[in-house]
Amino acid sequence: MAIVLLFGLAHQSHAIYDPLSKPNNYHGIHILFPAELEDAAKLVNSTGGEWGYVIIPIQAGERDLEKWQKFMDQAHALKVIPIIRLSTEANYANTATWRKPDEYDLVDFANFLNSLSWPTKNRYIVLFNEINRYDEWSGEPPDPHYYANLTATAHDIFKSRNQDFFLILGGFDNASVTDGVKYMNGFDFLASMYTFRSDIFEKIDGFSSHSYPNPGFAAAPSTTKRMGVATYRYEYDYINARASSKKAAFITETGWDDTVVTSTVISDYYIHTFDQIWGADKDKIVAVTPFLLHASGPFEKFSFIKNGQPKLYYTAILGINKTRGQPEILPVAQKPQSEVGGSISKTFNPDIELSIKPEINPYLKSYLKSLLGISEVVVK
Repeated sequence: MAIVLLFGLAHQSHAIYDPLSKPNNYHGIHILFPAELEDAAKLVNSTGGEWGYVIIPIQAGERDLEKWQKFMDQAHALKVIPIIRLSTEANYANTATWRKPDEYDLVDFANFLNSLSWPTKNRYIVLFNEINRYDEWSGEPPDPHYYANLTATAHDIFKSRNQDFFLILGGFDNASVTDGVKYMNGFDFLASMYTFRSDIFEKIDGFSSHSYPNPGFAAAPSTTKRMGVATYRYEYDYINARASSKKAAFITETGWDDTVVTSTVISDYYIHTFDQIWGADKDKIVAVTPFLLHASGPFEKFSFIKNGQPKLYYTAILGINKTRGQPEILPVAQKPQSEVGGSISKTFNPDIELSIKPEINPYLKSYLKSLLGISEVVVK
């Protein structure tokens, strides 16, 4: 009997919905580990809020089904909406940099994340991080053409598994200046992507913005500075002037350096920005997830909690009145019927017809044939 492989396990008929079409609690926080979720929920859902957001990275080597399904179940119970940021791992040739992602990463992530039961209908995925920096790109010069193709391929791969995947363009370092070697300004990067592929903004559902108060993570809130807490406005205008449908902003990183600016001033800055800037654009912003909840070492200066004690700006945000969000919620997670390992489910039903979608890059067939030890992959 010929084996006909499912690349993407049966095309799903679902579709994302506009998160801004429903009551939305746009308050969120950036976390690094699933164990932080309960603390995060206390902040993002405080003062009347429900269904706030957390963003968390997942590295290529940590696709642990039990760990991440527990995270999704806990998010459901705590009424928190997860945003998953894809990440690779340290580059083996230069551990001071992150490995540049490729199509194989997309296949593995899509298969794994599709095996999980999510708490909400929309499955928010951020396509990697600050790709306009060399140290996020294997130490190589930023490459907007490569990333444009990677984004388009991610659209095909993730959407072929489930139309509920909501794909978010990776955020840029908003302080980078184009030097031709290590850095590229985020707007130069966007322009180069669009010039190379005029359909690129049709391949995303939203975009991530790192609206840091630069320079030095220390600037006062301003609506007029392109490099500041309103960076997202300029990105929003650029992208949406070239897209056929609205692409909302996700401010997935922002925050002040409390070794330069006092916690009292940072508290005032956050209150002002949530009220006068981000709060004025709730028709454009899905989530604001400052960087970050818990940290030590070089990121401690941004941390909302230090040595178990909340900083003043944590308390300030805790007291902001929040919305009772009403996202489309899925039933309580059920355990997957088949064990998932690596990039392919270990259990296949020979009675289910499976097919590779024709638009996927053909060289992935060779990868799958080698992986499964079969002589041919039937394409329908």
